[in-house]
Amino acid sequence: MIKNSENTQVAFENCRMVADMIKGFCEKEIRPFMMEWDENQVFPVELFRKMGELGLMGVLVPQEYGGAGFGYHEYVKVVSELAKVDGSIGLSVAAHNSLCTGHILQFGNDDQKSRWLPKLASGEWIGAWGLTEPNTGSDAGNMKTVAKQEGGHWVINGTKNFITHGISGDVAVVMTRTGEPGDSHGMTAFVVERGTPGFKGGKKENKLGMRASETAEMIFEDCRVPAENILGEVGEGFVQALKILDGGRISIAALGLGIAQGALDAAIAYAQERKQFNQEIAKFQGISFKIADMATQVMASRLLIKEAAELKNQGKSVNQESAMAKLHSSETAVSVANDAVQIFGGYGYVKDFPVEKYYRDAKLCTIGEGTSEIQKLVISRTLFNNL
Repeated sequence: MIKNSENTQVAFENCRMVADMIKGFCEKEIRPFMMEWDENQVFPVELFRKMGELGLMGVLVPQEYGGAGFGYHEYVKVVSELAKVDGSIGLSVAAHNSLCTGHILQFGNDDQKSRWLPKLASGEWIGAWGLTEPNTGSDAGNMKTVAKQEGGHWVINGTKNFITHGISGDVAVVMTRTGEPGDSHGMTAFVVERGTPGFKGGKKENKLGMRASETAEMIFEDCRVPAENILGEVGEGFVQALKILDGGRISIAALGLGIAQGALDAAIAYAQERKQFNQEIAKFQGISFKIADMATQVMASRLLIKEAAELKNQGKSVNQESAMAKLHSSETAVSVANDAVQIFGGYGYVKDFPVEKYYRDAKLCTIGEGTSEIQKLVISRTLFNNL
């Protein structure tokens, strides 16, 4: 089990330990099976139980609730190292840790934390987080999922889509409308356990990439949830969600970093193995300069993420920094994966070689938890507000 970090040096040592541990775990438990999972869209639930035993499902959860008690530097390392091998697994670990588990950790009361966090941190339960709806993606303020109070319970009706673990999640944090559309104080967050009458999974999406990470609908039909399952106060759900997404952007930035680093590593290795015109293609300036540009972009992403993670550890606002990290890292993942396919040439287009999967997986990073356009909106607003 991985342990708590208390200062920068300990965090550095923990990151190195995490990287070594995950590398061995991936080679044994993920790499041999990942293409089968990808082809068949298998969500490997038992793998996440194993990762729970290693502390990877409760990275940020305090030890008193069964978690690792790590900070954001270690968390970034966990997600990026997993994504270097399989972006799907990195995505599911990120969604479980930063969204569902993170929301309960940040806004739950002591009883709620004691009730749900140990099961989530151990991997016994897998978490989901429901904000997006079919007709309200970025326009979350006009969501149609409604919760109405009936005595000591609230009755939820509506549908969420594009939800990671929408079918397999054992517990979900769900944003509902309890006030008027467009009112930032008209939404409330509920925790809903699987098995609650009226709560079920819906359509599973057939995706371009990240195919081993389950993405599906969550459907609520007269779903009765007790009032004690409200996180925070009635009307605080939207404000809570925005704060959770600040941390979630660091998660997706780390995911993009891992994918980009994996694609870069593959391109470097291939360029030194592949020979044309009696020499390694790494010796051609067209290839070597392309790889130099790729490596520079990856490093820039890493430094942006490091800054956001440090601020998050200090409890400071990361609104601008996390958006910048997410924007740069996600776009870098797409660019670097594209260049890696180009370096591989025809072999980059077939599934026997690794870069076609990086190419497919990378695109999600520019969409999930706020599109690149939304990140630019967030960044520009923070800049104008500071003038």
